[in-house]
Amino acid sequence: MTTYDYDLFVIGAGSGGVRAARLTALDGKRVAIAEEHRVGGTCVIRGCVPKKFMVMASEVSHALHIAEGYGWSFDNARFDWPTFLQAKDVEIARLSGIYAANLGKAGVELIHGRAVLRDAHTIEILGKDQTITAERILIATGGRPWVPDNLPGIEHAITSEEAFHLPELPKRILIAGGGYIAVEFAGIFAGLGVETTLIYRGPNILRGFDDDVRAHLAGEIEKRGVKVILGCQHEKLEKTETGIVNHLENGMAIETDVVMFATGRVPHVKDLGLETAGVALNDKGAIQVDTYSRTTADNIWAIGDVTDRINLTPVAIREAVAFHQTVYRDTPTAFDYEAVASAVFSQPPVGVVGLTEAEARHTCAKGVDVYLTRFRPMKYAFTGSDERVLMKLVVDAETQRVVGVHIVGPESPEMIQLAAIAVKAGLTKAQWDATCAVHPTMAEELVTLKDKQTPASMSAG
Repeated sequence: MTTYDYDLFVIGAGSGGVRAARLTALDGKRVAIAEEHRVGGTCVIRGCVPKKFMVMASEVSHALHIAEGYGWSFDNARFDWPTFLQAKDVEIARLSGIYAANLGKAGVELIHGRAVLRDAHTIEILGKDQTITAERILIATGGRPWVPDNLPGIEHAITSEEAFHLPELPKRILIAGGGYIAVEFAGIFAGLGVETTLIYRGPNILRGFDDDVRAHLAGEIEKRGVKVILGCQHEKLEKTETGIVNHLENGMAIETDVVMFATGRVPHVKDLGLETAGVALNDKGAIQVDTYSRTTADNIWAIGDVTDRINLTPVAIREAVAFHQTVYRDTPTAFDYEAVASAVFSQPPVGVVGLTEAEARHTCAKGVDVYLTRFRPMKYAFTGSDERVLMKLVVDAETQRVVGVHIVGPESPEMIQLAAIAVKAGLTKAQWDATCAVHPTMAEELVTLKDKQTPASMSAG
């Protein structure tokens, strides 16, 4: 019988890898985890958490504007970028330390270094002359930003990862991309007073989201000061003495201080030694896994963004739990990817769960009923703002199950978490309607929507 150094070796100490390592170690197994950067992964170090801090910082300017409508006045209100960066970095360091401490308390050995597979049971820690063997291996290396490396001048651009550490706040920025990262950072910089331009090669932002959400949000972020240019992309970037000139395919030339590419993320699989271990990639370049996150190598599993299923931190954590139940508790468990809620922390934010209207029309045999409303939030009544909320329910016409909920507006991420319970439970529109409203709230609209959209109202909307 072969003796290994560890029962489980995890590559990548992000949210998913840490959860799997801790659960397995707490079961008495010998576990090690390797991380080439800081413990916490994308979400904690260079993703969700610092981005949310930036969103909250940038929203203050909008809150001050609203407050004036309620009789408040502010003299010399200003934002100091270095002060914010220091506070943000201190908190991120604290959170990373908690992750590392929790690994230690669970009995997981933390190895700082880049781990590379040499075969299905052997891992080398580069630069440390250290080779380790493990009975089982879990890959949880996440994703990395993708940029078009064939674009002239691309070396002058940054990605979302560098945006967290800009030495000074730019006066002008252009963000290339139309996904949630691009839209979120556009709102962040605009809210901090930066002249912000968003360009996207597609016909509208947030590809994959409901079309009403996409159209509504595009208009709303422009009200917050973001200049949106659609159906266009870069020809080249040119560095000048006064900034960076963005030469676009439509003939426009826009000079900014910073250019940020948020053009997607790809699984972090480069130079991991996957081939030598018998781990195959799928046609999208992600690690190929089965229902239980097992790769094409019998003793190697993969979870999180590196598998490109649903790239959300809570999903990676649930995949980690399912891995542990399957492999170490003898309880085969597969995560259910249906009706996973998500939020876009744009300004205003978006919350969605379930099917888009287009998806539902392809899925529901007898068609769909659509309930939609747009209204001005009560909090803007005194401000003169014309910002509006969008709420939309998509209902299976045959079963009357609510199969999709889509919200654009203040607090939509908080609302969608609770709406997701109802969608996941398969509740019907009648059950939603039977729920008494909480007044006065925006959320009450979700249980008071009575009028189905007709073809005429759809075209009018």
